[in-house]
Amino acid sequence: MRKLKNILVTGGSGFIGSNFIRLILDKSSCIPSIEKVINIDKLTYAGNLENNQLYKDDSRYFFVKDDICNKNIVTNLISNFNIDAIVNFAAESHVDNSIEKPGEFIQTNIVGTYNLLECVRNKKLSGINPIFLHVSTDEVYGTLSADDEKFNEFSRYKPNSPYSASKAASDHLIRAWNKTFGLKTLITNCSNNYGPNQNEEKLIPKTISRAILKKSIDIYGEGKNIRDWLYVEDHCNAIVQVLTKGKIGETYNIGGLNEISNIEIVNMICEKLEDIYPFRENTSSMDKEIKVPTNSYKDLIRFVADRPGHDFRYSINPEKIQNELDWIPSVEFELGIEKTVNWYIKKLT
Repeated sequence: MRKLKNILVTGGSGFIGSNFIRLILDKSSCIPSIEKVINIDKLTYAGNLENNQLYKDDSRYFFVKDDICNKNIVTNLISNFNIDAIVNFAAESHVDNSIEKPGEFIQTNIVGTYNLLECVRNKKLSGINPIFLHVSTDEVYGTLSADDEKFNEFSRYKPNSPYSASKAASDHLIRAWNKTFGLKTLITNCSNNYGPNQNEEKLIPKTISRAILKKSIDIYGEGKNIRDWLYVEDHCNAIVQVLTKGKIGETYNIGGLNEISNIEIVNMICEKLEDIYPFRENTSSMDKEIKVPTNSYKDLIRFVADRPGHDFRYSINPEKIQNELDWIPSVEFELGIEKTVNWYIKKLT
């Protein structure tokens, strides 16, 4: 295991980044040598200081509100804190938003990653060469049919949205800076994450929040699109394994071994809510578009026009990380959904 003392986390106030910080600060056995975690986040709508509230007075935690595109800030952080590793979570990540405003995705996901790499490359010339772990997505591989083999590390890149195209480009930059300039890089491509701190624009928290508010639960198309779901803490544990034990220059796919359709997830959430936070009978919806009284959360489900370029299925083959780094997901999906539902109920009520 690598002895990493000082880690720079980009986007550490967002969903996955904040869970990663919580894991390595709360669970000292993950990275026993850790001394300082520096979080740089420009706090867009998807970043929230409350996600890191537990550590605001922790001497091991240091927060900087800034942009990864700010070369001077990043360079100074690497030098001043003697950074051993950078874990790059900073990204625009919502596909719907990438269709509306693709330029923001180009700037953060491509230009931002390029800037981080150049900061590290310049520091390498003076003898500082931190590990650079880039957190990416399975969406770079495109879409699968129902019968296709799962994505693996040799799958061809075939992105179908501005979001996935921007992440694919950043992955290629990481590889190139490793091969050309000798940077110590690692790439992880994960399946769909869920759990605490996720922005409510995403399917699972959006379903929970709209159900609690008695608003329509909108599902694209017929709800048959399939995703492989990964509990965020499992993902963060996998990142720790790659960061501390992964082979430099390699890519590791991280999957939850749980493929399920969108309509199945929404129905499961509605059933969990009925058990934990029962729907009040004969209560009209608060959503003006639903004209009739509703008697259960499932009555709120509405099917809407599919989004452009909607990939049908994602599925990750995690055999490489299982075999080489001894990692497997540990949170069973139904339990993970229950924990997530409870977390959002506490937050929203």
